[in-house]
Amino acid sequence: MPIPVQPSASSIGSVDAQRVEDALSLIAPKWTTWSAQTLAQQGHPMRVRDVAARLPFISEQLVGKRLAQMHADGLVTRADDRRGAPYQLSALGGSLSRVHRALSDWSQTNLTLGTMAGAARVEDAVRRLHLRHSTAVIQVLAAGDPMRFVRIAEEAGLDNSLTEHRLNRLQADGLVTRTGLRHGDPYVLTDAGRALGPVYAAVEQWSNPFTTRKYSVLPAPATAAARTHTGVPLGADGIRAAAALRRSTAAPSALFSHAPQPQPRVPTAVTALSGASRGR
Repeated sequence: MPIPVQPSASSIGSVDAQRVEDALSLIAPKWTTWSAQTLAQQGHPMRVRDVAARLPFISEQLVGKRLAQMHADGLVTRADDRRGAPYQLSALGGSLSRVHRALSDWSQTNLTLGTMAGAARVEDAVRRLHLRHSTAVIQVLAAGDPMRFVRIAEEAGLDNSLTEHRLNRLQADGLVTRTGLRHGDPYVLTDAGRALGPVYAAVEQWSNPFTTRKYSVLPAPATAAARTHTGVPLGADGIRAAAALRRSTAAPSALFSHAPQPQPRVPTAVTALSGASRGR
């Protein structure tokens, strides 16, 4: 039985914050995880209409745009540039299983979200973590002692306005809290914030160009059982090349929410968001 990894301040503080955020920025766009996990589940090239048919709460047009961007980011590949040519996960897109598992495990252990599809849970977790400089603020607070606003800004190397915005967002997302109700009371990480070590480690390792270059072709799933694990959706990042990593820089994982089982019911909130996307 594997020994659970205990999160620690050192595991949070030792990661490259920019690399982590660059990687998360590729996973962050809405519906990226849903699209990637659908390709991973099927295990073969799929046309836009076929992916959309398995995601009835997203319009085909939006699926097409999402896959096109994932192609530009190196998460999926196409056999050729013909209109309608099918997509399949790239080696980079296929190597996200560890990241998705880390995000899903962290979310299930630390956030009270109720019943959610795996892909929705992963996308919610990335939404809380991907904003630029959020990782730097969390790293400063991971040192352990409660810290006042001015010191956080100094330690993170941020101006007061950006520091305030990041702290407000991190509080709203349940990662940071104040030690009191008065203005000026120091800030600390919540339990959820302190538990981010394994997530950051998984994202940083995935974003390392050296490790991703080892895979030039996505290996076909050996068996249906291998694809059915417990999986979580894919995401992708700085893998498009070191350039993508600097710019902002998925094998089916055991976290995929709709592996060869009946597809999970999609929460009403997710459906509503999808409807709004079609109008834009």
